[in-house]
Amino acid sequence: MLRLIDANLNRASEGLRLLEDISRFIINDASLSAALKSMRHEILGEHFSLQKELLSARNSAEDVAAFAEEKMRRADLPAIVSANARRVTESLRVLEECSKLPDLALDPARFKQARFALYELERTLTGKLLRREKRIAGLYVIIDTEIIGERDEVEICHQAIRGGARTIQLRDKTRSKAEVLAGAQKLKEVCAQYDVPFIVNDYLDIAIASRADGLHLGQGDLPVSIARRLLPIDKIIGCSTTTLEEAVKAEADGADYVAVGAIYPTPCKADAIVVGLERLCQARKAISLPIVAIGGIDIENAPEVIDAGADAIAVISAVVGATDVQDAARKLAERIQKN
Repeated sequence: MLRLIDANLNRASEGLRLLEDISRFIINDASLSAALKSMRHEILGEHFSLQKELLSARNSAEDVAAFAEEKMRRADLPAIVSANARRVTESLRVLEECSKLPDLALDPARFKQARFALYELERTLTGKLLRREKRIAGLYVIIDTEIIGERDEVEICHQAIRGGARTIQLRDKTRSKAEVLAGAQKLKEVCAQYDVPFIVNDYLDIAIASRADGLHLGQGDLPVSIARRLLPIDKIIGCSTTTLEEAVKAEADGADYVAVGAIYPTPCKADAIVVGLERLCQARKAISLPIVAIGGIDIENAPEVIDAGADAIAVISAVVGATDVQDAARKLAERIQKN
């Protein structure tokens, strides 16, 4: 029995350490890493009273499965997370049941609590890894139906991406939900052809129905924390912010990127609060998420915005308002890349 307990404690600890390191070094999530570290320490703390007995009972050399070759390959990091989380939960279940024996000084409730906590931590970590593959950077083009007027949004999307747009967002405040959905579905198809993330502004239902890659929310929209629970775990959430407090809260609530602006006065939104480059610099120091700068950015001022800490630059009129959308996108994307 002691060999069984020792083996499962080690297995659980090893699996948790791998999940902890992925959280720490790959997705740079301090809170998730800390939660996994705390769980690992709590589980290991359970064996202190039996430490001598467990070490005495250990016999790895004669373990019939110790050196068995595992032939299954992992497709990607989410698959590695899934395999190791399963290994940990299985070990915790074994430890929970064994702890119910009267002659062992172990608490089965602690193992059960850790097992259920890990189910949620696995979901969070897997979601972050899946969304990490859709990282927002470079030129972020917003297709605003008010700005494009009667022009074809699908063709504008093609031109923007061919010019160098690395993210497309649909912003539609004028049409019915049925029309917005139809447009979103078409743009999603275009973006999928180029492997470019497609984001829907404001509408959670449209984002889900169109199978968009994400949703962008303003301060007056559905809270990020609620949207995070309702969206599939692989969908991105962006959040518009004007204050440092809003940016920090967006990160804590589960946003995948934060938009900061308006950086400069913008003709697309006359009542926009202009926060300037200083606010962008402050946000860069305060949060680890990708930052999308927005508001009055053009080919002339784009370099200083990138220098201030922006990972991406969001534009409307500078690209979709141009006569030649592809050329405007190309020039702006090249300016960003040179910086």
